[in-house]
Amino acid sequence: MEIKDNIFSRQFETIVEKELISVEYSFQEKKIFLTKLNVPETFKNEEFVSNFLKNIMEIAIERKLKVVPIQPKIVAFFKKNPVYKELLPPGIRL
Repeated sequence: MEIKDNIFSRQFETIVEKELISVEYSFQEKKIFLTKLNVPETFKNEEFVSNFLKNIMEIAIERKLKVVPIQPKIVAFFKKNPVYKELLPPGIRL
């Protein structure tokens, strides 16, 4: 999976089935806030979306960032994948 960090639009992007899937973000200090998951209505492959989010978590690990999930589907991803809870900043509970 190829993920582009579109700094201008402040989002991670990937293309699948000719559709753009993205996660919008913002930065504050050493934290990345994942604010919105954009998936076309016709795209129903939840496993692909989960893998996309896992790849974004790996980017956060590489960049030594803490992750603050804002959007409910991203919060649900953290609940289903407790291995990534170490990326949450102190005091953030899901």
